[in-house]
Amino acid sequence: FPLRIFEVNFLLMLWSYCSLQKQGNITSYHIFYNVTSCYGNTMASKLREMQAFFGLEVTGKLDEETYELMQKPRCGVPDVGEYNFFPRKLKWSKMNLTYRIMNYTSDLRHNEVDRAFKKAFKVWSDVTPLNFTRIRSGIADIMISFGTKEHGDFYPFDGPSGLLAHAFPPGPDYGGDAHFDDDEVWSDDSKGYNLFLVAAHEFGHSLGLEHSRDPGALMFPIYTYTGKSGFVLPDDDVQGIQELYGAGDKDPNPKHPKTPEKCDVELSLDAITELRGEMLVFKDRFFWRLHPQMVEAELVLLKSFWPELPNKIDAAYENPIKDLVFMFKGKKVWALNGYDIVEGFPKKIYEIGFPKEMKRIDAAVHIKDTGKTLFFTGNKYWSYDEEAEVMEEGYPRLIEEDFAGIGDKVDAVYERNGYLYFFNGPLQFEYSIWSQRIVRVLHTNSLFWC
Repeated sequence: FPLRIFEVNFLLMLWSYCSLQKQGNITSYHIFYNVTSCYGNTMASKLREMQAFFGLEVTGKLDEETYELMQKPRCGVPDVGEYNFFPRKLKWSKMNLTYRIMNYTSDLRHNEVDRAFKKAFKVWSDVTPLNFTRIRSGIADIMISFGTKEHGDFYPFDGPSGLLAHAFPPGPDYGGDAHFDDDEVWSDDSKGYNLFLVAAHEFGHSLGLEHSRDPGALMFPIYTYTGKSGFVLPDDDVQGIQELYGAGDKDPNPKHPKTPEKCDVELSLDAITELRGEMLVFKDRFFWRLHPQMVEAELVLLKSFWPELPNKIDAAYENPIKDLVFMFKGKKVWALNGYDIVEGFPKKIYEIGFPKEMKRIDAAVHIKDTGKTLFFTGNKYWSYDEEAEVMEEGYPRLIEEDFAGIGDKVDAVYERNGYLYFFNGPLQFEYSIWSQRIVRVLHTNSLFWC
């Protein structure tokens, strides 16, 4: 029967889930004649399982949000698995492993490919007793190759984007091997797909890790560029790999980044802004999306939306009249129109009227009724006239003098219906602009209905 292209992609992905549960290893992305039923599960039930894995609304239907997720570049290993490991908890029985690079992509120089793979293995050897040695002939534990479409293992790639790479779990023959789709554009930066990041993810599979549900984990199945340097393996991945192999004694980064929990009683925030009706709540390298039509807040990586921005921001606010969002980090400010950085940015904050010795902005909020934007730094704040594009005279002023009771610093702030909501550590203060007083004191996490 005829299939539209999105239906083909849909069936391919669903078959991958069924195949993983059946085989316990990498799957074939072929259309199987009875894909609508594996182990008694209907197509709708498998779709519900996928939606639950990614934290989407579980409908069992191919809705727009699910379809958009399916189109994102991803790893070719199926997305629904048991815990953080392949079924049967596959692992290598030895700590000294070999790898061999069978061929190269034309997108990078040979030494750049060598360096990317070596760096990717080091991600895992830094936190375990594992050691990786490259060999140039013979059969290695982990054979690495680039290929296109059907490339010799009966698990074909699908051309540009879509599936980027796949890897087999530990075991004989194909076990541990990693294959990269040479129809992709590979790079050592943000262009195309960063080979180091994809390789580090795939080698996690080669060592026995399955996909993680944690959107901040390296083993999350959707590709996100996280920066050219300074990569530190997230805590979720560390916990998973050390469950298999134990901890090493040479970790250069003993503090691994954790994904924030919205209902943490000690939750503090970095910044809050609106963006075309959505509220964006920033914490570390993440932000939550709060939309009036969404039941649950969606947690995503900052760089998955704006790869050019830093991994963490200090302050943000929206000017709805200009349809711009401004984000601050250190002495720099970026202006964003939707997902695009406005030409001429980033700029230095002194260019909009702050003293040159100013090191950072702690929080910012635009007040629609007055057209003014308030900037908070340390125990002081400024008022900026958006229409005239100048700082108002008489500032800075002390926070405590004009907003008594909220403390002498502000982590984040937003305005809604005549109230300012100031965040200071695990507390937020609801402040009435009209009566100029605190109305309520709440926990920060109450923003998420915790």
